[in-house]
Amino acid sequence: MLKLQAILTPERTLCRAPATDKTQVLENIASFLGENLPNVDSKGLLNNLLARERLGSTGLGNGIAIPHCRLKNLDAVVGALITLEQPIDFNAVDDKPVDIFFVLLAPEQATQQHLNALAALAELLNQSAFCARLRAARTAADLYQAAVTFDN
Repeated sequence: MLKLQAILTPERTLCRAPATDKTQVLENIASFLGENLPNVDSKGLLNNLLARERLGSTGLGNGIAIPHCRLKNLDAVVGALITLEQPIDFNAVDDKPVDIFFVLLAPEQATQQHLNALAALAELLNQSAFCARLRAARTAADLYQAAVTFDN
């Protein structure tokens, strides 16, 4: 069982962010994480996220996406949680717009950790009660608390 507190911090939580399209949200994510994680280069992160999206959308459906990649300069799996002011087209599998993004970054060699975290996140984000709590948050602090205190 993945404990969100192990990979998510209040500083990597952003509530009701503006974005108009897929590229802009990924640019915003890369910039946000580049400022928050000293070993992460925003431009390199953006390139990795875009490369991953070219393989297939990380939009899971029901307004959820889990953009993810592995990076050389990370020591541990880290996450970021972002909700948008307005849902955007993200080429999700159900063609519905996306408003909840859980970004997952893993060390380059941590393949199994990466896959385990992705599976656990997908399972958590598949719970409508969890997503409703995230969508109800109006501040980053509320969003973080809604995420880490959910009892599934």
